[in-house]
Amino acid sequence: MGTDPRSVHKIVAAVKDAVKVPVMAKLTPNTADIVSIGKAVQDAGGDAVVAINTLKAMVISPEFARPVLSNRYGGLSGPAIKPVGVRAVYDLYASLDIPIVGVGGIEDWKDAAEYIMAGASCFQVGSAVGRVGPEVFTDITAGLLRFMSSYGYPDIGSMRGAAHE
Repeated sequence: MGTDPRSVHKIVAAVKDAVKVPVMAKLTPNTADIVSIGKAVQDAGGDAVVAINTLKAMVISPEFARPVLSNRYGGLSGPAIKPVGVRAVYDLYASLDIPIVGVGGIEDWKDAAEYIMAGASCFQVGSAVGRVGPEVFTDITAGLLRFMSSYGYPDIGSMRGAAHE
């Protein structure tokens, strides 16, 4: 359903009617046109989009000649999907008026800066907590602050979308 703009519009509109909190729809990268999905969220009243969810993936155990996961398929996350996420945010930024949350493979300040400069209003750190540890939040924040000071960015908003200029 996440690849069909009509279905996405219908679901987001129904959720918006049912709740009084902001609604952010997490978008799948497993679609030919993520921008049309983002526009469907925006047109349905969604408050933001989250880009991106995991990529379809699979791992097979050669020793057992079987998929590693019991349901066969899973989602690829972490550093491997960062370029896909940055591209999705970049494309969405050019077409949407609602905020974009950048997600996928953020492990250091440079990763976060890429998402922001592609157009993300903010970003999410997930897999890095397990891979790097909880200090990843302090490291990203400190690195971003140093970078912003060195390059004359007074705040995150001034960095947002810089790659589009």
